[in-house]
Amino acid sequence: MQMQMQRMENSVSLPAKVKMVEVGPRDGLQNEPGQINTQIKIELINRLANAGISAIEAASFVSPKWVPQMADSAEVMQQIERKPGVIYSALTPNLKGFESAIACQVDEVAIFAAASEQFSQKNINCSIEESLQRFEPIMDAAKARGIPVRGYISCVMGCPYQGEVEPGAVVSVAKSLAAMGCHEISLGDTIGVGTPRQTKAMLEAVAGELSVEQLAVHFHDTYGQALANIYAALEMGVAVVDSSIAGLGGCPYAKGASGNVASEDVLYMLNGLGVDTGVDLEKLLDAGNHVMQALGRRSNSKVAAAMAGY
Repeated sequence: MQMQMQRMENSVSLPAKVKMVEVGPRDGLQNEPGQINTQIKIELINRLANAGISAIEAASFVSPKWVPQMADSAEVMQQIERKPGVIYSALTPNLKGFESAIACQVDEVAIFAAASEQFSQKNINCSIEESLQRFEPIMDAAKARGIPVRGYISCVMGCPYQGEVEPGAVVSVAKSLAAMGCHEISLGDTIGVGTPRQTKAMLEAVAGELSVEQLAVHFHDTYGQALANIYAALEMGVAVVDSSIAGLGGCPYAKGASGNVASEDVLYMLNGLGVDTGVDLEKLLDAGNHVMQALGRRSNSKVAAAMAGY
């Protein structure tokens, strides 16, 4: 039995190092009800950087009419303590947002599309093709300034309106984003319906057209599958994982969709697998506990709950 277990362990090849991309300050906090004090956001970002997170999605330059929680993004970017070696990025859905982000000296910008036509129409009121065309001015401006662009794809395994999403639809959007110049493409299970088998099928399809080194995964934990899906992605060679501190977030357009997988839980698993991240678990837990205390509720992280004894 011991020899059999050893053979099983040896047959699984995982990345030696994984980059954790923290999306809590943007993707997480933008789904919180009401306005959030600017200093809470700044403190969170600083604590995440001090914990060893090297990529933080810190802001979103969108219309305050649509996302009032991100109205203070310029103030946040101007007041955070920039830690050397940390990439501070922002979501920029249009050229106006891009220019505002650049004025605040962001290191990277992000754009987003969907693999589901119905979700694209419900979310941003245009087709997938139209959404990609809207990004062309951003890509041109980013290229002229030497600013890297990250692409997000929503609903890579399921959509709240059309149901299951075929891998081919994800491949099509991923190829378009890569051709436009996105250096990294994050594949998001926006409503958290995917399973490890679906994850592998989707990644196999995308990796058939793009380098796996160019891919990241972004899982929500609605059905409790996020960590299992991340492990499946690691087995496929993916070495970039999005997560949200304390499991903050959700999808306002998808009923019942809970938050992103908690960064603390992802790190605990990666530590247990012997995968290097450069992130300190104790400091990450401290960052999560601090922001949840400020928000007045308990963390969604299983690890945080276990460590706190509740």
